[in-house]
Parts: sequence; C-alpha cells; structure tokens
Amino acid sequence: ASDVYKRQEFYVVEQTRISGRNYLLVTDSQEEDAECLILKDLAEDEEQESLYEIVEDEQELDAVLKVFDELLEDVELTK
Repeated sequence: ASDVYKRQEFYVVEQTRISGRNYLLVTDSQEEDAECLILKDLAEDEEQESLYEIVEDEQELDAVLKVFDELLEDVELTK
C-alpha cells in the first residue's frame, strides 16, 4: 500500500498549544518574506510520533494566527 501522507521539511518559527492540540507556525524557507503555514498535530498525547496537517478551516486559522501574532511581536504575519 502506498503512503497517503507526504513528508515535507519546514522551518519551525513558533509553536503553541490550544485546546489540547499542538500547532506549529512553519515556513518553507528562511527568507524574510517566506510563505507560512500553520500545522495542527493530529496525534493523541500518548502517541510517540506527531502527525501534522495544514490548518485550512478559516475560523481555526484566524484564531491560531492571532495567537502566533501575539507570540511573535517582531514578526508581521499576513493572511
């Protein structure tokens, strides 16, 4: 069976935990105007490995982006 999940490498800018879920703010490069993504860990707490998916739900994205914006005072995040 082929893997449904694709491995990708990102640079982690910041992480936070909201409502029992871990979220990562990542970029695909270390350039100043790099594209950012917010990833949500789907693994349960007792699981050894994390399984991240890109947050696409607008409400969830806005809420998590607001938290990261407050954590990163010197970085400008735009949607």
